[in-house]
Amino acid sequence: MGELLRVSDLRVRFHRAAPGRYAVDGVSFSMEEGEILGLVGESGSGKTVTAMSVSGLLPRRQVEVSGSVSLAGRELLRCSEEELRTIQGEDLAVVFQEPMTSLDPLMRIGPQVEESLRLHTKLSPKECRERALEAMAQAELPDPAELYNKYPHELSGGMLQRVMIAAAIISRPKLLLADEPTTALDVTIQAQILALLRRLNREQGMAILFISHDLHVVRKLCGRVIVMQGGHLVEEGRVEDIFQAPRMDYTRRLIDAIPSRTRKLT
Repeated sequence: MGELLRVSDLRVRFHRAAPGRYAVDGVSFSMEEGEILGLVGESGSGKTVTAMSVSGLLPRRQVEVSGSVSLAGRELLRCSEEELRTIQGEDLAVVFQEPMTSLDPLMRIGPQVEESLRLHTKLSPKECRERALEAMAQAELPDPAELYNKYPHELSGGMLQRVMIAAAIISRPKLLLADEPTTALDVTIQAQILALLRRLNREQGMAILFISHDLHVVRKLCGRVIVMQGGHLVEEGRVEDIFQAPRMDYTRRLIDAIPSRTRKLT
């Protein structure tokens, strides 16, 4: 397995922020092919801004970005918007926390799942539909052919999150960015989504950068974790090592925030 992602001295400042105030300040880390890496921190810690910098989804006119983000040897921060769209259509994909805000309520499920294929490939409509049904099946959606023609409001929250995963994996990306994908789900559905992500990682070799405020969830899914606070990377290591012997008080507070009953169950 080789290196897939390298983030070096990443700094992000929003134009509206005070001078010298960075949302992300000097963050560096790497990911191997096929790795599941957790990115953890409280709201405002910089974890989502870091992930959006990797995905190329930060609005370029609103931010100053410096450093380097390299995916499979390609520098993302200095790509043209056209080059970036191609990479987004082929090598990386994103699953967000709230599918209802990411899906078009007036568009049927199937066309939304296959949208990246229509934008970035020359596949025929029939081939796009076949790939969409395949991705929906891989995301463990029941009866994909029936769901293909339904609208988002006809599906449960857990099924909508699976639709988002299907739309993300249809292009068979090297890297999946999952930004708090289980936060709005109940515990049972959350566990099913985590199991699905583990299976996709195992069967497809797809690396996953999993962003969360919840170390308990990260412990279930990830092998390694990065802890962020105030825009800085403050701790990094194997999940179990950090749970057993966190070096930073901040990390200890994140662990202590997990309900004790939950900790005993893990």
